Amino acid sequence: MHVSFPVFPYFPRVLMCFSCLRYGHIKSGGARHPEPDACPRLSLPPLCYNCTSIMACEFNGGVVIGADSRGTTGTYVSNRFADKLTRVTDYIYCCRSGSAADTQAISDIVAYHLGLHQMELGMPPLVETAANVFREICYNYRDSLMAGILVAGWDKQKGGQVYSIPIGGMCVRQPISIGGSGSTYVYGYVDAQYKPNMSKDECLKLVENTLALAMARDGSSGGVIRTGVITEKGIERKVILGNELPRFYEG
Repeated sequence: MHVSFPVFPYFPRVLMCFSCLRYGHIKSGGARHPEPDACPRLSLPPLCYNCTSIMACEFNGGVVIGADSRGTTGTYVSNRFADKLTRVTDYIYCCRSGSAADTQAISDIVAYHLGLHQMELGMPPLVETAANVFREICYNYRDSLMAGILVAGWDKQKGGQVYSIPIGGMCVRQPISIGGSGSTYVYGYVDAQYKPNMSKDECLKLVENTLALAMARDGSSGGVIRTGVITEKGIERKVILGNELPRFYEG
């Protein structure tokens, strides 16, 4: 998960970077870079804005959610124990990927609106309602936000539900969904292992193995695995420490 903040100031026709200043490529007054194409900063790969591995899976009676715990600022690991499973209500949680600041702000806003909604209804809000509030914010501010969110929870009408809201604000319900930079390594594994009507224990095992594989291959994912099982009784959370993670071939 990338923590975003402004790094390099912009000057007319020039991207002025600290490395160029340090090594004398340009003057501190903002003079034009003598060879812009040779700027060492411009040749670097783009920062990872979706540095995370998150997952949610429906089962008969609830949902299982999971995430890694690594937070990054560019290539620097700024948090090894981040909690990316964020409470929205007692029965609805979201898995956050993208900009930590953006996703934390969005989840706080949605929790506030659903709290008012619950007081008006006199009953817990629906998971679909929460997903639509997330979708509304992510779509309306899609040019300003960097947020990929999985909304998961349980309600009396439809039971366990998972809604995927990727960057851009689309919203779609899926029986199983993965997200973040680590997800690109494990789509094939999920396709091969998932089957309809899985039990709670089967979903938990699949989530743990999938996240462990993603963390092993993706340098922007790591730390511990946090999981949560949401049912009509609420949420049951678990932390799998680094020495307890499932091990696989790493050739």
